[in-house]
Amino acid sequence: MLIPLPALNDNYIWLYADSDEHKVLIIDPAEAAPVLHYLSAHNLIPAAILLTHGHADHIGGVAELIRCYPHLAVYGSDETAKIATQVVNQGEFACGNYRIEVIPTAGHTAKHISFVVNNHLFCGDSLFSAGCGRVFTGDYQAMFDGIQRLKALADDTLVCAAHEYTLSNLRFALTVVADKSAVERQLEKVEALRAQGKPSLPTTLGLERTINPFLQAQTLEEFIRLRQAKDQF
Repeated sequence: MLIPLPALNDNYIWLYADSDEHKVLIIDPAEAAPVLHYLSAHNLIPAAILLTHGHADHIGGVAELIRCYPHLAVYGSDETAKIATQVVNQGEFACGNYRIEVIPTAGHTAKHISFVVNNHLFCGDSLFSAGCGRVFTGDYQAMFDGIQRLKALADDTLVCAAHEYTLSNLRFALTVVADKSAVERQLEKVEALRAQGKPSLPTTLGLERTINPFLQAQTLEEFIRLRQAKDQF
């Protein structure tokens, strides 16, 4: 089970459970209400909360979820230490039957992390479909390095980003990529999905290699140029 719950203006709260597990991972709960409603409606039990970073639109629902489930584990990096029950910055950990890999993806924030669970990448605001997050820290090297770590994952990895930014990202990509055909095809597809109120996510890392200019950047200098151009787009 993989569910993108819309929240706030353009956030997604991801719910994930594997085929043999009714306990659900909750990733970046911007709000508690849509999560609580879905869990109740489908008779599901939360296994843990995973936090990619500490921005309010990713942690806003944590306190209420903990009030409803007092023993619920919350995993996050150092920047979420005030609300996380267990701090994880890299490596692997077990959560029930889940084996979860933590990949450092700093740059958007100083201690941003991404999670890989059963070939599902929950990357918060580091990698988007056809785009990447703003580098609020100013540390472009960290952002570039994090994206290189994600780029090393398998093509069939499902990319579960935290925002519905795909249309804007694709329109920017058209202005900078050399081969526009894949971007044009994806733009047409996403426009149709969004017109029906459907999410553009998840995507796959294999597809992203063909449409995402930030994954295609070969050097830090190229990455900086692209990111600064996107900031002004």
